[in-house]
Amino acid sequence: MSRDQEDIAHIFKRISFAGGRIATLSEGGLKGTMGALYLKDLADKTRRGLRGRVEAGKSGGGNSYGYDVVRGPGPDGQPLTGERRINAHESAIIRRIFEEYAAGVSPRAIAKRLNAEGVLGPSGKAWGPSTIHGNRERGTGILNNELYIGRLVWNRLRYVRDPETGRRVSRLNPESGWIVQNVAGLRIIDQSLWERVKARQGALSAGRNPREAPGYWGRRRPRYLFTGLMRCAVCGGGIVHFNKAYIGCANARNKGTAITREPCGATIWKGLCSTACNTASWSRRAPKSFARNTRAP
Repeated sequence: MSRDQEDIAHIFKRISFAGGRIATLSEGGLKGTMGALYLKDLADKTRRGLRGRVEAGKSGGGNSYGYDVVRGPGPDGQPLTGERRINAHESAIIRRIFEEYAAGVSPRAIAKRLNAEGVLGPSGKAWGPSTIHGNRERGTGILNNELYIGRLVWNRLRYVRDPETGRRVSRLNPESGWIVQNVAGLRIIDQSLWERVKARQGALSAGRNPREAPGYWGRRRPRYLFTGLMRCAVCGGGIVHFNKAYIGCANARNKGTAITREPCGATIWKGLCSTACNTASWSRRAPKSFARNTRAP
C-alpha cells in the first residue's frame, strides 16, 4: 500500500474510522518498515553511482542551459552516460547575458530583451529575471552556474520532502560535502568576465535593502486584500504586485501585462457577495437542522 510508515498508519486510521479493516497474508506492518529501508538503501546506492560519475568529470544528472547531452555508443560499445558538449547557439546567449550584466544591465531588462527577440529560455519558454540572477549562495541561475567556467560542483543541494505539502524542498549542504571537478572542456565564460559579474553581485548585496533579506516577505503581513490568493486564469501563474496601482501575472510580467488593483478587488468582492447572498437565501429555505449548521460568509 505504501513504503512510508506514516502513510500506512494514516491509511489504517482512515479505513478503521470508516468501519473497514485491512487483512494481510503475513508480516503485517513489517512490510512498511522493509519498504522504507529498501528505498533508503536504493537512494544510497544511486548517490554512490552518481558520485563516481561526477568524480570522472561527467554529469551527475540533468543538464544545464548551454550544453547538449551526447548520446550514442562509446568506445567500448556501451551507451554513453554523463557526456556533454557545448551548444554554440546557447553558449552565445550565455556570454551575452554575462556581458550585459557586467555592463550594468539588470536581469529583468536582459530577460525582456531576450523575450522581445524571441529567444527561448532553458525551459523552452520565456525568460524570467530569476532564471538569470538565481541565488548566489545556492549556485542557481545563469549568472551563478560554475560549469560555465569549467568547474563542476555536485552535491551542493539536497532535497527533502515536506510532510505537510508533499513537495520537495531544497537544502544547502555544507561546503565540505561538495564534490568539485575541473572540466576545462566545458568552459564558456572567461575568468575575467566571471569576476566582473561576481564583483557587481557583491556590490549589490552589500547595499541590499533589508526588505530583500530572505524570509522578510514571508514574515510580513500582506498589505493588500487577496495578496497571495489570486492565480492567472491563462497560465496558472501567481498574481504579483507591480506597484501601488497595478497587479498582474508573474509569468507575464516581463511582457508588460498588468491590470489595476481596484477593479480587480471589486470584481472579487462582487463574486463573494453574490455567493454569500445565494448561500443565505438557500439556507433560509433549507431545513432548520441544516440552517443551524450553515453560516453565510
